[in-house]
Amino acid sequence: MLYHVIYDGNCNLCVNSVKLLEQFDQGQQFSYVPMQDQATLEQFGITPQDCELGIILIDAARPQQRWQGSGAIEEIGKLLPLAGPVVEAYRALPGVKWAGDRLYEQVRDNRYAWFGKRDSTCQSGYPSCSDSACSNSACSDPDHSDPAYSDPAYSDPDHSDPDHSDPAYSDGDGSSQTGAS
Repeated sequence: MLYHVIYDGNCNLCVNSVKLLEQFDQGQQFSYVPMQDQATLEQFGITPQDCELGIILIDAARPQQRWQGSGAIEEIGKLLPLAGPVVEAYRALPGVKWAGDRLYEQVRDNRYAWFGKRDSTCQSGYPSCSDSACSNSACSDPDHSDPAYSDPAYSDPDHSDPDHSDPAYSDGDGSSQTGAS
């Protein structure tokens, strides 16, 4: 199963989090698109306004299934080995999910002030595209200078599916919501 992670490629916290996730996953379950890649986001039916609400996770097999914000982070956690029970406990404890959602919103809204902003957008080593737009030439991160990061084997040939135009998101508990809240 493949999931697309839409992240802020100019945010130091976001890029470092993606690099950490890449180390765990190595492209097995997740591919990545920076929010600054409007051409690819349009293929998913994602607008800049959608991106203002934070990270987005898209199920590649069912592109209408999406999670955003803290719900996306929780779902990523559920997909990682051994983290599923931790996420379920987090969701089940009264008030903890609510507090986590508020914490996510504060970090999202202050990420540049607290963690810094990159001068250029950093592409992931496992991009969600299959053309030359996936080159990492704009990324000054030395971890992404490896030629394997531009290997077409890491691309997703299904990213142009017309069903990507339905911007329905899930808040992490299985219910759907639209891109704006």
